Amino acid sequence: MMIAFLGMGHLGANFVRAMLKKGKHVQVWNRTPEKAKALEAAGAVAISNVADAVKGAGRIHLTLKDDQSVDEILAAASKNFEPGVIIIDHTTTSAEGALKRTNEWKEKGFTYVHAPVFMGPQNALESTGTMLVSGNQELIKLLEPELAEMTGKVINFGEVINKAAGMKLLGNLFLIAMTAGVADTLSLAKSLDIPTSDVFALFDTWNPAGMLPARLKKMTSGTFDEPTWELNMARKDARLMVEESERAQRPLMVIPSVAAAMDKWIADGHGQDDWTVIGKQ
Repeated sequence: MMIAFLGMGHLGANFVRAMLKKGKHVQVWNRTPEKAKALEAAGAVAISNVADAVKGAGRIHLTLKDDQSVDEILAAASKNFEPGVIIIDHTTTSAEGALKRTNEWKEKGFTYVHAPVFMGPQNALESTGTMLVSGNQELIKLLEPELAEMTGKVINFGEVINKAAGMKLLGNLFLIAMTAGVADTLSLAKSLDIPTSDVFALFDTWNPAGMLPARLKKMTSGTFDEPTWELNMARKDARLMVEESERAQRPLMVIPSVAAAMDKWIADGHGQDDWTVIGKQ
């Protein structure tokens, strides 16, 4: 079966390289043609016109930028869609967009499935990582073996069409928040003249990731009156962090906003509650 792959960024290009190593026949397209042509040495067929790139393909994979680019590229390519072609979109998009495209392409007689991933370019090359899917369960059952071949793990979130898109956004939000927190941690370390090697040593010994399930359970329980760390005390520590960083002229990115949220909850009478009350919905 011929595969068309649209979008030859780092992730898409390595997906294609992995497919070619497995003996797949892949036609590739990219808005910047040179990126597609670079894969010819690996065995891909680079085609400059997106409509021609999907001609004869039974599967069309996409790794593009956003909702707008996905809509534009699929519209341009659609005149040469083969009957029965399945469009598999790995782009991180809005949940609304994933639902809209699934329904619109179904009305036009084609199958669209959103399958975002948690993986980097090296994972794509090695076929390791995690792919998310949801929607028509018969379709997912059909596609799951070939999707698992691309990533190693496929998580099926059930029949809600755009739940995979939502779960991808949740995961990416956590990664952004975690990275911003790490940036503040490193900034505070510099403010305190603590070497980066000591920061590594701390987290090699003490792994806060292990606290995540319990923290999630605590924050969603709705019970905050048996504190393990009072909000008043957490706010004091946040003040110390901000003061140390400002003294060294290395302002923090995340903690001042968190401190402002703490102040709101303290003003509302929650100072003696568990500090996780700041996440109460």
